[in-house]
Amino acid sequence: MAEPKATTSNSGCGNNLFKEAVCIDTKRIYDSCSAKDCLEDLQVFFVPEDQAIIDGCNNLKAKSAEILNVYLDVEPVPFNKGFYSVDITFFFSVKVQVYTAASSTPCILDGLAYFTKKVILYGSEGNVRVYCSDHPNQYSTNMPTACVSVVDPIVLSARVCPCHDCCPCHVEIPKEICCNFKGDFGGCTPEKCVYVTIGMFTIVQLERSVQMMVPAYDFCIPDKECITTTDDPCEVFKAIKFPTGDFFPPREQDCHCD
Repeated sequence: MAEPKATTSNSGCGNNLFKEAVCIDTKRIYDSCSAKDCLEDLQVFFVPEDQAIIDGCNNLKAKSAEILNVYLDVEPVPFNKGFYSVDITFFFSVKVQVYTAASSTPCILDGLAYFTKKVILYGSEGNVRVYCSDHPNQYSTNMPTACVSVVDPIVLSARVCPCHDCCPCHVEIPKEICCNFKGDFGGCTPEKCVYVTIGMFTIVQLERSVQMMVPAYDFCIPDKECITTTDDPCEVFKAIKFPTGDFFPPREQDCHCD
């Protein structure tokens, strides 16, 4: 370990004394990329009960979409040491508003859409397997770790049309994804199919655990005391600031728009 050395840092508030250099075990990002994807005409799958409603609908519109889960698989790229392909599968829960008759009240249905993509990133090389006492049964590998950061997707359009022979009628969906719906996605032949277009922003990273030397300034000691709560609900309510911003829409200069 490097010899402890004291110095003065001008960053932050006041003068913090650099007391010593310490070794930490942390994740280092070796490579990353960002993507702005427009996922056109993703088929939305429904459980048989909801698919019967889709088959009889006249029109629909998409209300929202959220990501249920993301599956990641990392494999080394042949003949290119240090580079890895990352296969990413996104599972979306798509909420649609379905109209079964011109004057009827629309119903809300939840369907499933998925999208797969692949990126190639540099993840360096490692020949060490790490085993820790706090995870005795954990399988260790010298592969880098892939991480994906995603903001909430945007539904851009939705349409319903008659199914063709090329439309998949049955797909294999993992059980942990199906548990978010009312059943499995199979057992029926759809007459109509729903397609949505989704906009999505992602950042993909390849990380490895490394030991790094970092400067240590001091222990993180809280500089304020905990406020004792009261049993009087009105006293708690009085401590809440009036939500002025909720009553007035933000002005253009407050939006921080480019």
